[in-house]
Amino acid sequence: MEAKPSKTEPARSAEQPAETPRSGASHDLLARILGTLTRRPAKGSSGAIKAQRAIALCHALLSERGEVSGLQIAAETLALYNTFDREARIAFFDLLVEAFSPNPETIKHSADAYRSDPSQMNLMRLQQAVEPSRRELFRRLNVARDGMASLVQMRRSLLGELDAHPYWRAIDADFTHLFKSWFNRGFLELRQIDWGTSAAVLEKLIQYEAVHQIQGWHDLRRRLQADRRCYGFFHHALPEEPIIYIEVALTRGVSSEVQTLLDPGSAVSDCKAADSAVFYSITNCQEGLRGVSFGHLLIKQVVENLQRELPQIKTFATLSPIPGFRRWLLDQTGSRQSPKLARLLALLDQPDWWKQPAVTSALKVDLAPLCAYYLLYAKRGKEPFDPVARFHLGNGARLLRLNWLGDTSPSGISRSAGLTVNYLYDLAEVERNHEVYTRDFKVIASRSFERTAASALLRSGSAPRDTNAAL
Repeated sequence: MEAKPSKTEPARSAEQPAETPRSGASHDLLARILGTLTRRPAKGSSGAIKAQRAIALCHALLSERGEVSGLQIAAETLALYNTFDREARIAFFDLLVEAFSPNPETIKHSADAYRSDPSQMNLMRLQQAVEPSRRELFRRLNVARDGMASLVQMRRSLLGELDAHPYWRAIDADFTHLFKSWFNRGFLELRQIDWGTSAAVLEKLIQYEAVHQIQGWHDLRRRLQADRRCYGFFHHALPEEPIIYIEVALTRGVSSEVQTLLDPGSAVSDCKAADSAVFYSITNCQEGLRGVSFGHLLIKQVVENLQRELPQIKTFATLSPIPGFRRWLLDQTGSRQSPKLARLLALLDQPDWWKQPAVTSALKVDLAPLCAYYLLYAKRGKEPFDPVARFHLGNGARLLRLNWLGDTSPSGISRSAGLTVNYLYDLAEVERNHEVYTRDFKVIASRSFERTAASALLRSGSAPRDTNAAL
């Protein structure tokens, strides 16, 4: 993994050329390459022919040592790729695996040489042998104008087809390796987003919001007023594209339901009277950067900024959805399902059940403990089944409180049965909690939360089946 980017990687200066160089030598070189490609006999469909043409340009880019001509070939390659339809993209990714993977014989000879003589020189040769030439290809493509954006979108397309083409995982590994280096904290800029931020960025917030949909400009403006904060990470190669952003409400006490926070008509409170910062939405914006972790860095930086700006705020917590809960409940069907659980599921199927006091009272007694049990004990491998729980617990937060009907939006009802949860970021405990979770996958929770979960075992008649085994 690169400790720092080379001069061809995205840490290049702001003097990156705005136009493709037009030197006579590089123009003649590119013309020769394209002329050769044109004269070659076409093979396959139009998509396959386009992919072969792009791969030929990739070979030319790797063989080119001149910086100016390399920029021009990289730009031409990405311009061609951006015209691809699905058929051409599939052919292109197939050829990337075929043409730019390591040579097994070279690896074998280098490994044998290193076993015979484990010198630094032989180690370097072995490292060079096992690194796919795709990585250097992506580094060189990245120097083109908008190269970073094109590569991120390229990986997004790759991920969309990865299950059907598992042999592309080698390409995905190369992207992940490079993106973790190119998008590390040293290259990210934290910005506060407010109503004065450029319209291009504000439009992206409306477009990308993944937790609580933004209902137009009026809704967005309320989320950016004096008792709210919004922060995002940006990369200089994608200046108008947020990488990830977080929305914060400055409140008295830790909020238990999200509809009040999201009400566009709610009164704006005095942020200097707030004692709590509630993180109610975190959105990853770039699907092409999936698997590159930013959230924990963002939360830590935001906490530091808020402490400097508003030192009276002592409590930092989330108001989070529980997106896997309903799905997990449905998985508890079968021969071991208790009659009580069957009745709960039937009540949840009633239209507008959350608006009927008699139904909500009947459900709350048993459903809330089941949800607490789910967050503490339902597993995916060794980790919690719930993806939001994995994120916050892995960052060192602890389960604080379960909130009945904390989110009655359509998505909140369908995913979480209307429940929300507060995760507490106790700054004195975050590092210790993170270490315990990382080492033992232990879920840290308040005593009241644990008591609520324990009562689920008593009320449900028999323990619900875990996703891995019946408990």
